[in-house]
Amino acid sequence: MKIKQIAVILGFLGFSQFVCLSQTEKATTSLVRYRNQLSQLRNEFRSVEMPDVRFFLFGMGNRTKLIYKEGKIINALSDKIIISWPVKNETIIPNEYKVIIETLTDVKVTIFENGNGVFIQERGGETLVEGTGTPLSLPAFENYKYSEILKVLNHEILINIVDSKPVPNFFVYKNPWRRDAAMMAMCLKKTGNLTLIRDWVLSLTDPYDRNNAGEMEADNLGETLFLLSFFTGKNYPLVKQILAEVQKFEVNDIKGKYIKGRSDFHSAPVYQTKWLKYGLHALYIEESYSIPKVQDNYSSLFWWDYKDSYMKGTSDAYDEWGNDFYPYIGWASDHFHGLKRSPVSNRDYPLTWEIKASQADYKGMAIIDEQYFANKNSSPHTWHAAEMFLYLIDNKE
Repeated sequence: MKIKQIAVILGFLGFSQFVCLSQTEKATTSLVRYRNQLSQLRNEFRSVEMPDVRFFLFGMGNRTKLIYKEGKIINALSDKIIISWPVKNETIIPNEYKVIIETLTDVKVTIFENGNGVFIQERGGETLVEGTGTPLSLPAFENYKYSEILKVLNHEILINIVDSKPVPNFFVYKNPWRRDAAMMAMCLKKTGNLTLIRDWVLSLTDPYDRNNAGEMEADNLGETLFLLSFFTGKNYPLVKQILAEVQKFEVNDIKGKYIKGRSDFHSAPVYQTKWLKYGLHALYIEESYSIPKVQDNYSSLFWWDYKDSYMKGTSDAYDEWGNDFYPYIGWASDHFHGLKRSPVSNRDYPLTWEIKASQADYKGMAIIDEQYFANKNSSPHTWHAAEMFLYLIDNKE
């Protein structure tokens, strides 16, 4: 009698502890659990249609970046096919960081990623994919309502760390943005993965990222201080340089002392001053700035502190830019207000995106599929993933 038949009989007899599942059955059960959570999340918030393209990315953290698609593992940065199989069936299980293939010759192949690397199991053997052996932390989030979704959001953040650089999407952005990187760092702290970006943070010599058409954005000052606070102290050379730069944006008027400059091509003094105060406090630097009582539609994007400074009647970022092109705006604003208006993908993977950003080079997305390039869609996207991740972490029930 087969093991599965015995298990079923024992289950009827009340011996439930003897019931066991094969690897494929466990994978299927896990995928069902993930899809059930996605359905619940979409009903609670909402979903947006994304390209119907089946692929999965491997190589979280500072590992070699790999694409699985249509039976091929491709180096995502060189476009070189590393290995391929003739596929009869495939199952992509995003929350297990796994793809299971049945080949045309009935050979089972499993590609999976864990805290130790990316592995290929085939014909009884297991091989570590070259360049993927660096360790990282992959929590299970067992005590959270959306545990399986959190695993995938964690993946979408980690997959976009390249040589210690936390980029929004490694296909379309070559350089990190301080704003996105700071939000990623909050997530990395919660998952025990901050060391992955240490080398990049300590390599910084400029207070600004200058990614928005070369502008010196005032919020970069606080974001950079915050990033530095994880790895160094207030006497670090770049910290002193930032403190000198702050004076260029200082305003003293009846609203108090604060900073005012441009972020994303518009004035955002509340958002910028919040970031500055938060970064200074993270480095234990005394400060005397006041968050100005002025209208600032980016004020609600800073949801984790200084919430009492929000000025009633402010035109909210969600109303201004909270469309489906920049979903991180909506998720951050929803987190601030305790609302549920923002989107997740209607696909199993990826869950996050950014569309038609002014400084992105979308040619890199063509390696995934021409639809992404044509639609100017970078998926996954780390600011979107970080905002979703932090919202769901804070609302665990």
